[in-house]
Amino acid sequence: MEEITEGVNAINLAGDSHKKNRIQVSNTKKPLFFYVNLAKRYMQQHNEVELSALGMAIATVVTIAEILKNNGLAVEKRIMTSTVDIKDDSRGRPIQKAKIEIMLGKTENFDELMAAAAEERDGVVDVDEQG
Repeated sequence: MEEITEGVNAINLAGDSHKKNRIQVSNTKKPLFFYVNLAKRYMQQHNEVELSALGMAIATVVTIAEILKNNGLAVEKRIMTSTVDIKDDSRGRPIQKAKIEIMLGKTENFDELMAAAAEERDGVVDVDEQG
């Protein structure tokens, strides 16, 4: 019985960590680079990030993923598309919306690129360079 409980707890923990690195993107609430910077932070903490969006926000998610990939920070791990039924209060019946989920992982040189960007931003000089 104890083994089953441990197994269930392990599944729950895996499910929880999956939610912690998911960003649900809206194309109206926040600026694009808010999501780009948030995705970088999530990748630092969890080594990967899942970007998720519905309908018109799909273009925003694709743009975020492309910015991270083009800057050498992320690699695509998985892309999933589907449709979901959303209850439309004005019509009283469910409508189908497109959904996308893009899982991005850190590149090998992610940490180096992030450190270099932080130094550039903060104007930090390496101790070795001070001579």
